[in-house]
Amino acid sequence: MSGFSAVLEGAARPGAPYPGTTAKRTTAWSGIMSTPIEDYALISDLETAAMVGRNGSIDWLCLPRFDSSACLAALLGTADNGFWRVAPAAGRSATRRAYRRDTLVLETRWDGRDGAVRVTDFMPPRTELPCLVRLIEGLAGSVDMRSELRLRFHQGRVVPWIRAVEPGTVAVAGPDAVWLHADGLVRAPGQQDSTVLDFTVHAGRRLALTLVWSPSHLPGPPAPLAVPADTALKETCDFWRCWAGRCRYRGPWRDAVLRSLITLKALTYTPTGGIVAAATTSLPGCIGGERNWDHRYCWLRDSTLALSCLLRSGYREEATAWLDWLVRAVAGDPADLQTVYGVGGQRLLPETEAPWLSGYAGSRPVRFGNSTASQFQLDVYGEVLDTLWLSLRAGIPIPPHVWNLVEALMDHLHRHWREPDHGLWQVPGPGRRFVHSKVMAWVAADRALRMAEMLGRRGASGRWRAMRDEVHREVCRQGWDPRQRSFVQSYGSSALDASALLIPRLGFLPATDGRVLDTVRAMRRLEHGGFLRRYGYGRAGEGGPDLDGLGGTEGTFVACSLWYADALAATGEPERARELFERVLAVRNDVGLLAEQWDPEAGRQLGNAPQASSHIALVETAFALTPAP
Repeated sequence: MSGFSAVLEGAARPGAPYPGTTAKRTTAWSGIMSTPIEDYALISDLETAAMVGRNGSIDWLCLPRFDSSACLAALLGTADNGFWRVAPAAGRSATRRAYRRDTLVLETRWDGRDGAVRVTDFMPPRTELPCLVRLIEGLAGSVDMRSELRLRFHQGRVVPWIRAVEPGTVAVAGPDAVWLHADGLVRAPGQQDSTVLDFTVHAGRRLALTLVWSPSHLPGPPAPLAVPADTALKETCDFWRCWAGRCRYRGPWRDAVLRSLITLKALTYTPTGGIVAAATTSLPGCIGGERNWDHRYCWLRDSTLALSCLLRSGYREEATAWLDWLVRAVAGDPADLQTVYGVGGQRLLPETEAPWLSGYAGSRPVRFGNSTASQFQLDVYGEVLDTLWLSLRAGIPIPPHVWNLVEALMDHLHRHWREPDHGLWQVPGPGRRFVHSKVMAWVAADRALRMAEMLGRRGASGRWRAMRDEVHREVCRQGWDPRQRSFVQSYGSSALDASALLIPRLGFLPATDGRVLDTVRAMRRLEHGGFLRRYGYGRAGEGGPDLDGLGGTEGTFVACSLWYADALAATGEPERARELFERVLAVRNDVGLLAEQWDPEAGRQLGNAPQASSHIALVETAFALTPAP
């Protein structure tokens, strides 16, 4: 099944600009032409991922892992930083593209006067070494094609040594080797820093280009090159369709939910169960600005919602693997609990900049690594304990050593919950007493008490109960602004924060509480173009959307907009909730993917993509708005 005729359910025109916005296929920002973020599709082998543009160019690929150095980095620079384009030599844009139904196999089609051709891109789920296959099929007439592979190792910087070998070419630089097998096609002459293949594909003809990474010290071509492309394609489609068949959601937005779940699976590092926040780094929240972060790591802030999303969707095995990753990552001294870890649970994520990369649309610096791992973020204690409680309630057993972890985390939190921190949004500068952080301290004590009762372990229950009650009183007193009748971002501030929308979901207050109802109403001030900013203006316009001091105005946040829909539904406004949900569905790109942010004015996605938190929130909202059978 080609999948080209399929339109993702839940959005009449996926990828179309929201009414009132404008859109262009290629946009000029800061004098630099950049392919729109929403023009990229994702393919993955469950250990790394590639970003494929509508023009047939793979402009982002890290090998062999999500967090490895990029060997194709044109996404954050220019063609000289590495790309692999397979498309008609005339250079025209694709006519249409789609994933094969219920898979992560991407098909892109070009139609012209001379004929029609289809390129099928996929990465077989990893068994040994990473492999990327591009299958070219002639559909009508004859089409002159060109494949140009320009590898640049070490984050788009190092030009490899390329030589012809049997059965193709190999590019080597330092520890990396990339092999390209091209079905007998001959490399064009005169290309010293890239591999160019010019060929004509006729109707009914199929040929494959297969790229495999291996450590450069290994002799000979790697084994995946010996696997026929058609066999690899069938096995890859079978894998994804079998996985998709386990989805429990049966509501009106099944196609959108399943695409989000497939995306979440694609962002999972299978060897450890860790889920990366996104496949990319440094795609900006503000075009031309410095809001550029590396999201190829695993954030504890996403742990509870990720687990909930997987469990309720029928993916208990993936949920258990994520829980196991979480327990291993946070093991150790509770004082050393981090906000973010590597896919293997590694703690050291040194942040560096790449001045040789011009940045997406001139947005610099380009960052690799993440310095926020060292920030004190109080809410992560609540995230961990909420995740453990959710697992226990779902019937996933908690071993004795994990209970020891619970006690250690609570002992530390009991001593430090009153301290300022950097909050959910990892705001730079001096710490503040963020309301969401204090709410999550309440969540930690509440979930520890619930687990203790279920497991029959009540040694410290009295102390935890007293802490829970004290936190609750303090938040209701110091986190509430009676003048604007809303919970605020931090004690003493009047700024609003979308994280307050999570208060009823977390059980801190019921959705029927007047303070919750008023807070949800106050969130209208964070609306922009029908979507929600993550924080911003308080009473009389105080504050603003740039409270972090980084300058520039970022877009609206997809996850926050979906939290808003959840809160509207919970507080008796289901029609508004559904309208907002449909609005978010309408700004997915043509293959159903969401970045971190949406710019209603430019009609463009912003931030790293595809973003796990956006897709997790989509699934959670679909469940919230779907009546129980």
